[in-house]
Amino acid sequence: MSAQVAKVIELNCSSPKGIEDAVEKGLEKAAQSVKNIKGAWVNEIKVVTGPDGKVTEWRVNLKVTFVVD
Repeated sequence: MSAQVAKVIELNCSSPKGIEDAVEKGLEKAAQSVKNIKGAWVNEIKVVTGPDGKVTEWRVNLKVTFVVD
């Protein structure tokens, strides 16, 4: 039985639509250069607001785990 090695990278992603969209866009972008992504967890959530207090952008900090070849 061979051992597997996993690595974790940290990403910051944003979306005007919401948290889920920010996470999906971040993972899609990461998958363009990182192979074997196995999962991710949201480490932090932030928002940007307009002067009226309404949310204009959602920001997430992701930790993405992938298996090293």
